[in-house]
Amino acid sequence: MRIVNIGTKKHTEVRVIDEPALGCGANHKYEIVLVENRNIVACNVNFQDGPIKEAGVNGIHNEDLIAIVIDRMRGFQSGDYACRDNDLALTKLEESLFWLRNRTNEREARGVEGTNKK
Repeated sequence: MRIVNIGTKKHTEVRVIDEPALGCGANHKYEIVLVENRNIVACNVNFQDGPIKEAGVNGIHNEDLIAIVIDRMRGFQSGDYACRDNDLALTKLEESLFWLRNRTNEREARGVEGTNKK
């Protein structure tokens, strides 16, 4: 297990609970625990492990989590908590989603999406 040292860790802590995959170097299993009681897991996050064409769909994708946060930030911006900081964060999240989709589109055009091929 490894603690992700990004963010404040004021109320929750993100833990990596698997080893990085060979080749891609990314982890696939995370848990978010409550800081006041680290025995309580608030959420488990399981990412896609392996190419879909080879492993089938077995987890979520980066784009899924970004989409959730975009939806949440749009909600804040439509309510009493709208502010410049939220707007800037929302813009960057939307930009991140754009670039991840762009990568997917390019891989699809090359016929390598869903595989381990570059």
